[in-house]
Amino acid sequence: MKRLGVNIDHVATVRNARGEFHPDPLQAALFAKKKGANSITIHLREDRRHINDLDAKKICSIKNLFVNLEISTNNGIVKNALKIKPKFVCIVPENRNEITTEGGLDLKRNKKKIKKIISLFKNKNIRTSLFINPSIKDIKLSKEINADCIEIHTGNFSNLVKSKKKFTKEFLKIKNCSTLANKMGIEVHAGHGLDYKSTKILLKIQEIKEFNIGHFIIGESILYGLGNVIKRFKKIIRG
Repeated sequence: MKRLGVNIDHVATVRNARGEFHPDPLQAALFAKKKGANSITIHLREDRRHINDLDAKKICSIKNLFVNLEISTNNGIVKNALKIKPKFVCIVPENRNEITTEGGLDLKRNKKKIKKIISLFKNKNIRTSLFINPSIKDIKLSKEINADCIEIHTGNFSNLVKSKKKFTKEFLKIKNCSTLANKMGIEVHAGHGLDYKSTKILLKIQEIKEFNIGHFIIGESILYGLGNVIKRFKKIIRG
């Protein structure tokens, strides 16, 4: 069965806007799980713009809650993640000036460093995923450096769907990468910019096992409620 991962970073964004304690990302994580989320994603950024160290420690310590901790390759962040001990880690590129993650990892340039980081997490029995562009070369490199999973960056595809432009070429890139990764024994996830429509289209790709969605879910929740939005996504994913 395909899974839904709910990214709650922007619950922390709202909290931090007032510098207070509400809304609480920990309570959001528990509520999302209660309403059907299969996992919770949080991104511990170098500038701590939303999720902070205490959030990550609290959320990752909850029993029976599967947490996907997104991190950069920064040495300090990697050390923190090893101490926090999440169930899952996803290594993502990070540019301090970016508004959101703008693309996949540059695996060719950072191959040795990322391979070493994967090894550190594997020694702690932490499943490690790589956030990559829909590129056949990156699938092959992911295999070479022993990644357990890849999460395909769906930003370009999602933007084309939202703009009502032709998305077939981008869809096929994602499909071909998913097929190859699956054949190589790498689990396939998808994320970035997804909404109801783009998720429904990507469901045609059988190899995608997990959809990680954040900004749209939190934004839609302002009008319709977090529980209702999660339930709708679960219904879409179940087909």
